Amino acid sequence: MPHHLARWTGVAGSALLAVAAFLGGALPGSPLRPTPVSIWQGSNGPLVIAAWLVGTALLAGAWWSLREQVPSTRWALVTIGLWLLPVLIAPPLESRDVYAYACQGASYAAGINPYEQGVSALPCPWLDTISYIWRDTPAPYGPLFVVLAGAVVKATGSLTAAIVVFRLIAVAGVALTALGLPVLARRAGVPASRAIWLALACPLVAVHLVSGAHNDALMVGLLVAGLAVVASRPGRPGPLLAGGALLGLAAAIKVTALVVVPFAALVAIVGGYSIRALIRHGGWVVGGAVAVVVGVTFAAGLDFGWVGGLARGGDVIAWTSPSTAIGQTVGYLAVPFGGHIDALPVTRGIGMAVLAVVLVWLWWRARNREPLWYAGLALAATVVLAPLFHPWYWIWPLAVLAATARRTGWFTVLALVASFLVLPDGTGLPRYTKSVGAPLMTLLVIVLVIRLVRSARAARTPVATN
Repeated sequence: MPHHLARWTGVAGSALLAVAAFLGGALPGSPLRPTPVSIWQGSNGPLVIAAWLVGTALLAGAWWSLREQVPSTRWALVTIGLWLLPVLIAPPLESRDVYAYACQGASYAAGINPYEQGVSALPCPWLDTISYIWRDTPAPYGPLFVVLAGAVVKATGSLTAAIVVFRLIAVAGVALTALGLPVLARRAGVPASRAIWLALACPLVAVHLVSGAHNDALMVGLLVAGLAVVASRPGRPGPLLAGGALLGLAAAIKVTALVVVPFAALVAIVGGYSIRALIRHGGWVVGGAVAVVVGVTFAAGLDFGWVGGLARGGDVIAWTSPSTAIGQTVGYLAVPFGGHIDALPVTRGIGMAVLAVVLVWLWWRARNREPLWYAGLALAATVVLAPLFHPWYWIWPLAVLAATARRTGWFTVLALVASFLVLPDGTGLPRYTKSVGAPLMTLLVIVLVIRLVRSARAARTPVATN
C-alpha cells in the first residue's frame, strides 16, 4: 500500500473507532456484565460492531502494510499523531480500567490504603462505573501510580476531568517512548523510523494506551527512556544511575518493568562482560532502580502490598494465557470421564516456574550478545507465560523489540491478532470462546514445544563432512 494511502486509511479507521466509542464504548452508564449477544441486541448494536471491526481492520491493515517501508521518522510521527487524534477526543474504548484508576485515586486521596482495601470501602463516588470483579480487590499498581491517581482525582474532582488527565498522562508516556526509541534503534542498527512505526502506530497503542488511558503507556515510556539513557552513556556512573532511576519509576507504575533491570545492567558495561565490570557499571543501574522503588513506596506512606495485589489478576480466566489455556483444556478432557479437575493452579504454577528459568537463561545468553534485544525477549516471555494476558500487555515487549529485532514477523503478528480480542465496551472475546480457544491454544503450545525440541536436537547434531 502506498504510504500516503496508508496514512489516510489509518485515519479513517481511527475515526470509525471513535464512532464506535461514542455509540457503544466503555461508557460510565453502560452495562457492567455485557456479552457479545447483548451488545449486538443493544441500541445501535450492529453499527457499533461494524464500526469497531472495520475501523480496527483499516488501522491494522495500514500499520501492517508499512512495517518494512516507512518513508521517514518525521512522516511516521505525523501519521501516528493523526491516527491518535480521533480516539483521543472520544470516550474510553475497550476497557473500563480508567474508572478503576479514578476510584483508587479517590481512595488514596481520602486516606485509605488501596493495597489493604478495595475501592468499595470509600465508597468511591464512581463505584458504579467499575466492573464488579474489581470492586473489592486491592490495587495491583505500583505506589507511584497510586500517588499520581490520587493527585489527579484531588485536582479535578470529577470523573470526566480525571479521565482527560489520565489520557494526557498516557500521551506523555507515548511521547516519552517516541523520544527513547531512536536511541535504542541506533545501538541495535535498526532504522529509527521502523522502530517508531512498529511500536507506536500499532492499533494497540491508539485503542488501549490512548483511548483506554492505560497506565502501561507511562510505564513503557519510562522503561524505554531508562534503557535509552543507559545505552547512550555506558560506563558513566551519573547517567547509569539516572537510567536506573527511570527504570525504578517504571516499576513503581507496574512492577513488570523490573524484568529489564538485569539486562540494563549488562547494557551499562563498557567492554567485555565480567563479574567485576557488571558490579562496577551495572551496579549503578540496579542500585538506582531499587532505591527509587523503595523510596517512592515509603514516601507515599504505603507498603509493598501492591506485590500481593498482582496475584488477583489471576481472577480473570482467559485462554489467551497459554498456561491458563492448558489448565482449561485438562478440565475439558476430564469431563467425559466424569472428572471435575481444576488444573489451573498447577498449570499456572508450571508456567511461572518456566518463566523463571527462561528469564535466567535469557540473561545468561545476553552476557556476550545484545542485551537490549534479550530484554525485549524477556518482556515477551513474561507476557506469554504469566497467568493472565490482556492485549495491551503485548505493548511492553513490542516497544523494545521494535527497536532491536531484525525479524519482525512473530511479534507483529501477535500484536495484529491482539487488536481484535476486545469489543468496544470492554467485553473480552476470549471469555466467550474458551471451549474453542483453549484447546487450540493448547495445540499451538504442543506444536511449538515439538519444534523447539527438534531445533535443539538439530543444533546439537554434528554436521557430516566428507
